[in-house]
Amino acid sequence: MSDVAERERMYSFRCIADALGKELSSVKRRATKESWPYTTQTVVGGTRHIHSLTDLPVDIQQALILAQARHVTAQKQNISDSAWNVYERAGENAKSEAKRRLEALNFREALIANGSGKSAATDQAAAEYSANRATIYKWVELVKGVERSNWLAHLMPQHEGKPKRSAECTPEAWDFFKADYLRNEQPSIASCYERLKRAAAANNWKIPAIRTFNRWCTERIPLSVRILRREGEHALSSRFPSVERSVRNMHAVEWINGDGYQHNVFVKWPDGTVDRPKTWFWQDIYSRKLLAYRVDLTENTDSIRLSFGDLVEQFGIPSHATIDNTRAAANKWMTGGVPNRYRFKIKEDDPLGIFPMLGVQVHWTSVDKAGTQAKGRGQAKPIERAFGVGGIGDYVDQHPDFAGAYTGKNINAKPENYASKAVPLEDFVRVLNEEIIHWNAKEGRRTQMAGGTLSFDQVFNESYKASPIRKATEAQRRMWLLTAEAIRVDKTGCFTLEAGARTGQGRDGRNRYFAQELLEYGDRGIKIVVRFDPDRLHESVYAYTLDGRFITTADCLEAKGFGDSDGSRIYSRERKKFIKATKAAADAEMRMDLAGVSQRLPRPELPDPAQSKVVRPVRATVELPDTKSPDEYWTKQAEAAMADVEALIEPQAPEPESTAYQRWLSVGEALEQGESLSQIDAKWWAKNKENPEFTNRKFMEDWQERLDRTASGN
Repeated sequence: MSDVAERERMYSFRCIADALGKELSSVKRRATKESWPYTTQTVVGGTRHIHSLTDLPVDIQQALILAQARHVTAQKQNISDSAWNVYERAGENAKSEAKRRLEALNFREALIANGSGKSAATDQAAAEYSANRATIYKWVELVKGVERSNWLAHLMPQHEGKPKRSAECTPEAWDFFKADYLRNEQPSIASCYERLKRAAAANNWKIPAIRTFNRWCTERIPLSVRILRREGEHALSSRFPSVERSVRNMHAVEWINGDGYQHNVFVKWPDGTVDRPKTWFWQDIYSRKLLAYRVDLTENTDSIRLSFGDLVEQFGIPSHATIDNTRAAANKWMTGGVPNRYRFKIKEDDPLGIFPMLGVQVHWTSVDKAGTQAKGRGQAKPIERAFGVGGIGDYVDQHPDFAGAYTGKNINAKPENYASKAVPLEDFVRVLNEEIIHWNAKEGRRTQMAGGTLSFDQVFNESYKASPIRKATEAQRRMWLLTAEAIRVDKTGCFTLEAGARTGQGRDGRNRYFAQELLEYGDRGIKIVVRFDPDRLHESVYAYTLDGRFITTADCLEAKGFGDSDGSRIYSRERKKFIKATKAAADAEMRMDLAGVSQRLPRPELPDPAQSKVVRPVRATVELPDTKSPDEYWTKQAEAAMADVEALIEPQAPEPESTAYQRWLSVGEALEQGESLSQIDAKWWAKNKENPEFTNRKFMEDWQERLDRTASGN
């Protein structure tokens, strides 16, 4: 813009405020204060004041000119950016032509710089680069006002070729076709076109040939939109590149991941069942070595728990574990107490799982919550790659020993000899063990740490030797070796395990257990966790608190026959031992007897009798006590009362159990014979007549005597 045009330009308060970087109200107050000349301009909604550049103060003129210069520079930069975008998308022929034009202009500029005239320099550049004068001047016009660094982009050939003809199609017809084609059922273009023809005939639409729709589906509908509308959100998210994570800052056994794999082999199980086995694998993320595994008919808590125990016993306790949030993997015995478990109902008295008790931080695999169903992401666990092409399935499932038992990878890939035999379980496990050894020992693995040369074993062993590994104690071993069950203890210190109902052991499918240390838990109604071996339910089990602290071992109480005398004697002996031990514990608690308690009670001081200020005369005559004074009378009365109390207290050492029982027998016999009791014996009998310790002992002795007479035939 020329200086004259710039001076004649009119500016509003908004333009001035933007140039100064101030508020609009501030500019208006200054204009009023300094009485700026203005012209009234009619605009939508009213009028406004506009100012000529020459009528404004000098500082504002400078700010407006600088803002205009910056605006022009920004426009030129935007034009240059657009030109470079065109240059990047152009072909090699167009780029070569732009470079030739740039060389011609650089040659012309060099001649001018050396003193040649512009006309002569233009003629010489035209002759050198096979162009005429008009073409050179046209190129000069293209870069006029453009920084020299952007000349190349602005010299790109601007071909205005003949526009392509577009097939005629009614917009409603194209919308109809897209609505039919872009849906989850994924109809073919041919079927959609046939329906379009019928709709076009009914609605008088113009449509092109089917090949045009084939081309338009690719050119006009982006691939991402086609995938989203026809295959769904999960398919679209799988097209997004996965994150590449480095394991160089880790070490062996620091982080593991696990998953189950359904083998494509028919196996004959010991009970005669023929079905495909499922193996739970644990893999070291650092080295990708398969560390432990267990085979079972289904994916269940026991296979996950025992395989994790194998891993810990052989290699140590990991710090992190990544698993799926499935019902089997996220069971409360493994992950109870882990935040964000989102599986099963969370209760406050849920037991602490094996992972948190061992200090293993659990990480759940990510889930794509796209569409109507949430789907897991296999990319989140490296072990998924061991189940793919060239993985465990190729090594194990297609082993020569399993010929005839291989089922194929899906129902459409069944071999010709499908289900012709079933492999015994022991043979399957043998082949699985052998192939996993070869799998880990294979060299040339293309992982981050193997580098295309080492094996999983080599990477693991090298890191394992130099890494700090946590080892498990014997108490920790019981956590995964034994099954767990959360139960409540009754008031007798007994509890019942329901596991016997599944194994057929125990009375009515249940087993009762007892431990004296559990009386407190039963009285308070506190839940405990019992760990046990399902195959040895008649042996001792281990009791823990919900947070994993060991309490005691509990023994199984078997049901006795009604006439089982040996069982009765054993029961009586154990009961006596229990009562005797409890009495010993009670005696240890009672460091002071009742006599000591009585002796330490303060003796009350008798208060002086109150003297009445109002005396009522007594008309009848009474015989006064034979005392010298009222104080002497009350003293004698108090001494007599204290003597009675001391006689009843009998400050003697507590009787032993056998002595007390003999006294109970003798007093009872005396009463049966009609003898009279002393005051002390009478009070003692009234207190101990129904004592359950004495009555139960007498009952058991009478019962034993009866059994002895029966055995001797008398």
